[in-house]
Amino acid sequence: TIMRKLLFATTLAMSLSSWALDVDSKKTEFNWHASKVTGKHHGKVPLKSSKVKTDKKGNVTGGEFILNLTQFTVEDLDGEWEKKFLKHMKSEDFFQIAKWPTAKLVIEKLDGKMAHGKLTIKDKTQTVKFPYKKKGNAYSGTLKFDRTKFGMIYNSSNFFKNLGDKVIHNDVKVDFKVVLKDDKKAKVAEK
Repeated sequence: TIMRKLLFATTLAMSLSSWALDVDSKKTEFNWHASKVTGKHHGKVPLKSSKVKTDKKGNVTGGEFILNLTQFTVEDLDGEWEKKFLKHMKSEDFFQIAKWPTAKLVIEKLDGKMAHGKLTIKDKTQTVKFPYKKKGNAYSGTLKFDRTKFGMIYNSSNFFKNLGDKVIHNDVKVDFKVVLKDDKKAKVAEK
């Protein structure tokens, strides 16, 4: 039984070390962009939690990012218009954050140019694939998704006719920059 306990402890340590890298939440950003016939809006979605998966050599192989929809912002409106816009985005017409306060992006594979994974919004999951670039400890790119695939059909011309200038486009773009904490600096700080 000592051998079994040792094997279990070793397996546990190895599985924990495969999630070894931390994300620098102060430098990491998720910026959304959406448009309609008469204009466009953009803002930020804060990161609630994250974990990055690595292989034995320390190469990033995947990750999980939980985004806090309760605190997403719109950067191009202010005052009463900002309040109205955010209230509508958080309502049942869009994210319904009272029921689903977070979105989840799981990266299952990185192949050097493309990230492959799954995006979950409002308890609906869709496969996603998007380009990324790596520079030092930073990964950046743009994820595009169709909001109607997540049940957000409000003023979509795919579902409603004769909307005229009230049409809201289906595609939402999320520019991201995920910065990993530098292990060497972290180790020096610990000493």
